[in-house]
Amino acid sequence: MLGAIVFTYGMLMSFVLQGATRNAKLARPNPPMLQYVGYLLCGLSAGLSIMLLIMALTARAPFPLM
Repeated sequence: MLGAIVFTYGMLMSFVLQGATRNAKLARPNPPMLQYVGYLLCGLSAGLSIMLLIMALTARAPFPLM
């Protein structure tokens, strides 16, 4: 199940970045849907990275770290 989620995320991110790059080269504004999906993926990435950082900082290590 995780593989399907990661695959979908990767495909969406690839599509958004490719579309935004193409629109920047052609000096065109991004369509609203492309911009919304980009913001959604950026928020998901930031939220996941913060959650993983908190988990790493609060996890108990099986051996003393210091």
